[in-house]
Amino acid sequence: MAKGSLPSRLHHTAYVTRDMEATRKFYEDVLGLPLVATWCEKDMLFGAERTYIHCFFGLGDNSALAFFQFASPEDQDLFGPKIPSSPFNHIALNVDAETQQAMEERIAAAGIEEPRTYVLEHGYCRSVYVVDPNGMIVEFVLDLPEATERADEWRGKAHSELKRWLEGDYTNNNVYR
Repeated sequence: MAKGSLPSRLHHTAYVTRDMEATRKFYEDVLGLPLVATWCEKDMLFGAERTYIHCFFGLGDNSALAFFQFASPEDQDLFGPKIPSSPFNHIALNVDAETQQAMEERIAAAGIEEPRTYVLEHGYCRSVYVVDPNGMIVEFVLDLPEATERADEWRGKAHSELKRWLEGDYTNNNVYR
C-alpha cells in the first residue's frame, strides 16, 4: 500500500460509562492509564441538545481510551453502556513483559479476582484480561517473539485461511496449540 493509505495509529476508542469516577479510578488508579484530557461539552446531537463529559486515558503511543457520561438520565439510558457480557467483545492492548506483569500486580493489589480477571495462554501470545466497572473486558497482550517474527507469513495466508474457513474447513491452524 502507498504511504498514507492506512491510518497511522488509533487516536482513541470511545465508550459510555454510567459512573465516570468509578471508571477513572479503575483506569487511572488501578491500571495506571493517566487521565490526559477531560472535555465538558454541550452540543446539538441527534436532534436534541445533549450535555456530557468526555474523558481520555492515555496509552504509550499517545492514543487513548475515552469514555462519555451524560448529564441527563434520559440521554444516559439512550446512549449508555450496552456491552454484551461475552469474552469475545473486548479491547486488546499490546504490552511488553514488564508492563504485563505490572498490570497483573496492580489488578491483584486492587483486590480484583476471578472471574473479573483471568489469564489465557493462546500460544502465539499471553493475555491478561480484566473486567472494568462498566462490564467491558480489557486485554493486555504480550506477543510471543516468534509470532512477531512470523507476522508477514501469516499476513500472506490471511485471505486463503479465511476462505478455507468460510467454505467449511474448520481445521485448526494455530501451530502453538
